[in-house]
Amino acid sequence: MIPKKMPVKDAHIVKIAVERENHIAQLINLDQRHPLASKIQEICNSWSISDHQNYALQFCETNNMKYVTEKNRNEIKNGSVLRLQYSPSKTASDALETLINGVPLDKAQRLKELSSLSMDHTFALEFIKEKGLDILIKMIEDVNQKDEDILKYSLASFVELMEHGTVSWEVPENSFVARNIEIVRNFQKYPAKCGESALSNLENIVQSSSKYVLVAEEIKLQDILHLLQEANSPVMRQNAIALLNALFMKADESRKRTIAHTISARNYRLALIGNGLSTEMTHQLYVLQTLTLGLLEKRMRMKMNAQDQDAYEKIKELRRIAFDDYAGTLNLNDEHIRRGGSGGSGSGSGAGNVNFSQYYKKLGFKCDINPAQDFIETPPGILALDCMVYFARNYTQQYTKIVHENSCRADEHECPFGRTSIELVKVLCHILRIGEPPAEQSGDFQPMFFTHDQPFEEFFCICVITLNRTWKDMRATAEDFQKVFSVVREQIQRTLKSRPENLEDFRSKIALLTYQQITTLRQQERTSKEECDSTASAIVKLKEKISPQIVELIKQQRLSFLVEGTRFSKYLRGTRSKDKFWYARLSPNHKVIHYGDCDEKNIPTLEELPKKLPIIDIKQLLEGKECPHMKEARTRKSPVNFAFSITFESMDHSTLDFVAPDENVFNYWTDGINALLGQEMSSKQKKEDFDTLLSMEIKLRLLDTEGVDISKDPPPIPEDPENYDFCFES
Repeated sequence: MIPKKMPVKDAHIVKIAVERENHIAQLINLDQRHPLASKIQEICNSWSISDHQNYALQFCETNNMKYVTEKNRNEIKNGSVLRLQYSPSKTASDALETLINGVPLDKAQRLKELSSLSMDHTFALEFIKEKGLDILIKMIEDVNQKDEDILKYSLASFVELMEHGTVSWEVPENSFVARNIEIVRNFQKYPAKCGESALSNLENIVQSSSKYVLVAEEIKLQDILHLLQEANSPVMRQNAIALLNALFMKADESRKRTIAHTISARNYRLALIGNGLSTEMTHQLYVLQTLTLGLLEKRMRMKMNAQDQDAYEKIKELRRIAFDDYAGTLNLNDEHIRRGGSGGSGSGSGAGNVNFSQYYKKLGFKCDINPAQDFIETPPGILALDCMVYFARNYTQQYTKIVHENSCRADEHECPFGRTSIELVKVLCHILRIGEPPAEQSGDFQPMFFTHDQPFEEFFCICVITLNRTWKDMRATAEDFQKVFSVVREQIQRTLKSRPENLEDFRSKIALLTYQQITTLRQQERTSKEECDSTASAIVKLKEKISPQIVELIKQQRLSFLVEGTRFSKYLRGTRSKDKFWYARLSPNHKVIHYGDCDEKNIPTLEELPKKLPIIDIKQLLEGKECPHMKEARTRKSPVNFAFSITFESMDHSTLDFVAPDENVFNYWTDGINALLGQEMSSKQKKEDFDTLLSMEIKLRLLDTEGVDISKDPPPIPEDPENYDFCFES
């Protein structure tokens, strides 16, 4: 009998269900090659609907309520459930009719539906085409404060319609902008949803409209602060920070610094952070963090200028604070810095010439003749000098300690403060991405930068102390400069990952992350990576192939140890007998254990050991408290952990009792006896030896594959060729 062929499945046909309110759902086959309109007409006919042109299909999943169109019909899969609804054009027309002629209650209900429907791109286009946006704008501008629902849902609908980006933000007039400003200023008089929508509208106007000037003039920073302090809605607080970010980005340099100075005040900082941050809120705070830190870019990219008197004064101040005891009493002229000279003339009173370059050398500058040269590289530019002076002024004791500890060292392990500080500022700028625009999706928000008036400078002060400590821990020299900074960079980045709440939290956490801890973590991660790589099927099979060889190697080592023999102390009821020893060793052919008394110095030969125990007679190996000679141990100091016994068939004695001098001997002997008995070696030492040897063998065999990505699964085996008629030309 010839088997019946299964029908070929058509990939273009999907089996779906179409439901309609108060009707039984239809199960149909939808051919994706046929026009959607014809299928809708067919469905309408089955339900006796004559005006099929007023209907459309709609997805009815929780997270997908879009209308089905020719563009998105490919999202329909086998088993999808669709709903037959009024078409977008019909729904838009009905909505506009209600908004124009309906009573307030009907308007509110229709606007509530509209706020959900407006998320659909197809409906939004139809509604906007019918001038629905103009009607919404007029309603928002004219509606009474008492009609809260109408205002709330009309604002929400407007926000959703504008999200599609089909209408320019230049369309809303000044009156609409003013209405949103009024809602934000008096947010407590309106429902929270009104404030959320108004803030969103103002943010978009600032970003995308020439009318942002009106918002910038009318919305004061105090208005936003008041809202952040008083608003209970997390979304409203989030949108307020988004508006603040938009105003910040549009502002000129002077205005940006004013905003940054205002929000650095303690009451503003506390209002910004708040509690229970959502993902979007975290992102908005990250944007604000990036914008405020971005104000450092100008100093970061500014070279030391020969005419910058303030910068020269700061260099002098670094020297004066560090070496006040050395040169503070001298009335000296520092023009040598500007000229590149090294000395200054004293007065006729005998002050004499002073070589300032020695002090700048002790401060750790590369160019001790003219330290201004050290601040030419950008980044970090003059920002490095700002941070160094801040540290010297505000942490004078730590500053002078670091400088003097390193300048007075007689060995090569001094940490040059000037050079390392400049490099550290460069590293911090890179970590915090200063000078780069905020990332679109990043949420790398650090709360500690909102807990101080000078967060970056304080951040530097903590890190420079950490740098000096790490330098000492590594016993570094000038040649290890980059190695030290690789460790310091890792210390900072690992600490930032924990998102410390404030700068003190950062200080305490980075203090725990010492050089030794970093080394340990690196080793753990390297081991973890090796373990991950070792799960590849090819490596697993290689291990399975090698493992028996490794076990055999360990077995031979244990047996060789037993052949060499060991001196044991004699024990009676768990107590060691002084100056009494016995010796045991395995015969070279691994068939007999020879044992007998011995002294403390000499190692007896096989012939000198009178007693013998054939391996074939051994019945069992006992360990620890199971051993007969340990059951009556009277003291806690009895070496139970190193005790083992061999039970064997004999008329006069049934066990041979051992107490190993240490754990290593205990492991080797118990492994060796288990191997002789054909049992698995089970000691902890055996596992360690096995893992070490297997790992080394794998690494040796994989040396030729260095840099090659070993996939977890083997590549698929290609299909057989159509024929094997291969032709090879000579």
